[in-house]
Amino acid sequence: MLILIVTAAAVVATVIWYFCEKRVEYKLSNLVLMYWGAAIMWMVDGMFAYRELGSSYFTPAGADMINDAFLACSVIVLGMLIWMVSLLISDPKGVRKRLK
Repeated sequence: MLILIVTAAAVVATVIWYFCEKRVEYKLSNLVLMYWGAAIMWMVDGMFAYRELGSSYFTPAGADMINDAFLACSVIVLGMLIWMVSLLISDPKGVRKRLK
């Protein structure tokens, strides 16, 4: 569940990055790289868990699936927050300069 949610977020961010004309200005590559990094990390973790657990890896308990979903959502939100803070610091539209 965790791998699927984070990979879906990475794919969506990549599609947005591909079609957005202002991708450099809004630093969309940072968001894409964070999400793909998390997706690859959990894919590797899933491979090692499958190696350890065998086929029981594909039949998790309901509570484990809910915990994985909450973890995936928190990773997505944290990635968005880091991206937004980097945008606020770089100030691509010059809003802070106009306020001074």
